[in-house]
Amino acid sequence: MAFLIGGANSAADDAYEVANSCRFDTTSTTYMTKTAFSNTGTNAFKFTFSCWVKRANLGVNQRILTAGDSTRDGFTFDSSDRLQFFAGSNSSEVNPFVTNRRFRDPSAWYNLVIACDSELSGATNQTKLYVNGTLETSFSATAAVDDENTWHIGNNKIHRIGTDSDDSLDYYLDGYLAEVVLIDGQQLDATSFGEFDSDSPTIWKPKDVSGLTFGTNGFYLDFEDSGNLGDDESGNTHDFAETNLAAIDQTADTPTNNWCVYNSVFRDHDGTGSATVKEGNLDLLSTSGSMTHMAGTHAFSSGKWYYEVKWLSGSGDNVTKVGWGNLDQTSTPNTASIVYRGSDGKKYIDNTGTSYGDTFVSANDLVSAAIDLDSGTKTVEFWKNGTSQGSITISGKLDDGGFVVPYCEIGNEDRIQINFGNPVAANSSDAADDNGYGAFEYAPPSGFLALNSKNIGDT
Repeated sequence: MAFLIGGANSAADDAYEVANSCRFDTTSTTYMTKTAFSNTGTNAFKFTFSCWVKRANLGVNQRILTAGDSTRDGFTFDSSDRLQFFAGSNSSEVNPFVTNRRFRDPSAWYNLVIACDSELSGATNQTKLYVNGTLETSFSATAAVDDENTWHIGNNKIHRIGTDSDDSLDYYLDGYLAEVVLIDGQQLDATSFGEFDSDSPTIWKPKDVSGLTFGTNGFYLDFEDSGNLGDDESGNTHDFAETNLAAIDQTADTPTNNWCVYNSVFRDHDGTGSATVKEGNLDLLSTSGSMTHMAGTHAFSSGKWYYEVKWLSGSGDNVTKVGWGNLDQTSTPNTASIVYRGSDGKKYIDNTGTSYGDTFVSANDLVSAAIDLDSGTKTVEFWKNGTSQGSITISGKLDDGGFVVPYCEIGNEDRIQINFGNPVAANSSDAADDNGYGAFEYAPPSGFLALNSKNIGDT
């Protein structure tokens, strides 16, 4: 399973900072559309598309970009979590490029670049796919298009981000997109969009793309205007219309500051529970009577950390537990954790409950969770609706060393929303940590930080 440890996949300090991403959600049927492109002054044989994507739900078809109508081109994750590029050069979608590699890390930001030139000969000359700066060479399918075939992407066709461009409006994207760029009329390589970090040479990081030549139908979405997420910053004014997207879908989770979410690879790991995960792995609904175990994507062994959980609904007895788990002790840390349970207000240390605080059983009850691994006495503390339930000295397997993760258990059709600093619903106040990160309902205690790669890299 995938976890981000010590700021991996995101450099602690970058010359170029990506400020925002946009959160897409299947259940909310979110997408963007651009219909009016020019059919003059463009090169229909060449284009380059680049984006940064952080995945949420896995194992289902999800469109990143499509263009056309019933015959269309598209860049997509398939149901096996492979990347696929398809071209609608005949009466249906044909000529796929399908990677052998699977993309199943919900803690990682991937830079994906598809660069096409149909005037070249040979499939791998016509279509080049780069992942995090490296040319992909292992495919389960490759095919050349007809010589000088025109593409739908970059041409005078309807374009959609996050779903199909035809009337089916299917295969919605689950996850986050940042730095979405279309270059019309050029086949560029990945170095136009990113570079390897000089201090951490295995980390591919974004470059400022604002100076690129975008071409007649090119566009650049940076998602920095929360009131107009589809705003095109290329200078071409090719703004995209948003469907079911709102200002709250603008997030600070980016490839230059990677934020914690819940891990869709880890969920249901005990083999008995199941959950529906929405809103970029931050909205969790248990769909079975058994407990469903959920762990955060970011692991740490030091520092002071804070997050919030809002309990929304359930079957009535609310057996949800919120807290922290020892990642190294067991693959299902219910026996290696300190958590606070809603139904009885007890604290559970390694699955043994004792008296602690108030119950949290009403809709919108909010639990704050903090952990201190730096002080002489290591502690965990929980708050209900801003009122401390008391400090707990860390003991048991959480005190055995190794990496710690945010950890929840959900049961009996309970639904919760997690806020690691990028809320999925508006707060009455947006409080940041001491480093200026996060938008929390309650201010984190002094010295306690939001879980993102910038903060982890600084500890």
